[in-house]
Amino acid sequence: MEQVAHHAADEAPRRRPRMGDVAAHIGVSRQLVSLVLRNAPGPSAETRERVLQAAAELGYHRDTAAQTLRRGRSRHLGVLFSMRQPHDVAVVEGIYPVAERLGYDIALGAASPRDEQRAIDDLLGYRVEALILIGPYLEGSALRHLAGQLPIVEVGRRVGLGGVDSVRTADDVGIGLAVDHLVEIGHRSIVHVDGGDMPGAEDRRRGYRAAMHRHQLDDHIEVLAGDYTEESGARAARSLLEAGLPTAVLAGNDRCAHGLLTTFSREGVRIPDDISVVGYDDSPIASMSFMDLTTVRQDAAQLGELAVEAATHRLDGQRTEDLDAVLEPELVVRSSTSKPR
Repeated sequence: MEQVAHHAADEAPRRRPRMGDVAAHIGVSRQLVSLVLRNAPGPSAETRERVLQAAAELGYHRDTAAQTLRRGRSRHLGVLFSMRQPHDVAVVEGIYPVAERLGYDIALGAASPRDEQRAIDDLLGYRVEALILIGPYLEGSALRHLAGQLPIVEVGRRVGLGGVDSVRTADDVGIGLAVDHLVEIGHRSIVHVDGGDMPGAEDRRRGYRAAMHRHQLDDHIEVLAGDYTEESGARAARSLLEAGLPTAVLAGNDRCAHGLLTTFSREGVRIPDDISVVGYDDSPIASMSFMDLTTVRQDAAQLGELAVEAATHRLDGQRTEDLDAVLEPELVVRSSTSKPR
C-alpha cells in the first residue's frame, strides 16, 4: 500500500514555477524579479542576467492571464495579418520591439478573407485593448462597429472612418518612382499589373497613370488585373506573351513580380534583356540572387513602430484626433531592369 501511495505522489503534476520561486532561487526580492521580467529600468545588467538565468533554469513563464486580472487592463494589442504576405510578416516583426518598450504584449491573429471575423473574435477574447489590422480586413459597417468598441489602426491603407487611424506608405509616389526610373533608362511601353482591391493597390494604379501622363505616355497606359500573388503575376505574364511583350512591367508587389519572372523564364524570355520587371515592397525575396529585383521599398519596421504608437497613444490618452501617418517610399535598383533593346 505504501509503495502505491509513493508511486502516486511521484506521478502528481509539478506546480508551475512562480515569480517568488525565481526570487528565492537567487536570494532577491520578488519586486526586483518583476522589474527584470517586465524589462523595466532599475536593475543592473548583472542582476538582469542572474534573474533571467534563474527563470530559465526553473522553467518560469509569465502568467499573463493572472496579470491581466490583477491590473484590470490586459495591455494586449491585437494584430491581424496574413502569413502569406512577406510584407505583413515584416511589419509584425517591427511591432514587437516597440510594444515591449512601451509595456504592451502582442496577441497575433493570422487570417484569410474567409475567416477574418473569427480571427478578430479570437483576439477580442484575449481582451485586447486595440487592434492593428495589416491587410484588407473589414469594410464599411463591420469596421465602423469595431471602431466603436476599441481603437483601430489600419496598416497599408486609409479608410477615412472616424476613430480609425492609418499608417501607410505613399504608394502613388512609390509607383511613380518606378515609372520615372524606367522612363529615364529609355522605356516607353510600360504595363502595370495591379493589386485589385488589396491595400495600396488603388493608390499604385493612380500613381502609375499619373506618372505615365507626366511623361506624356498616355497612349502606353495599360493596367492588367492582379491580386498580390505569384499566380496573378503568372497570369499576367501569359497574357503579355500572347498579346506581345512591352519593354517593362510594374508588378503590384514582389510576389506578383516573382510570378512574372518565373513564367517569363520558363518561356525563354530573358530578364532584363527582353523585358524589365519592377516589384513593390522590397521583401526579403527581392534581394535573393535568383530574382535580384528592382523594387520599391516600404519601411516595414517603421510602419510597425508607428502602428503601435498610434494605438498606445489612443489608449494612454495622448491623442484623440484621427491619425494618417504616411511614409515616403524608396526605389531600390537591382539587375531586373536595364535599357530596352
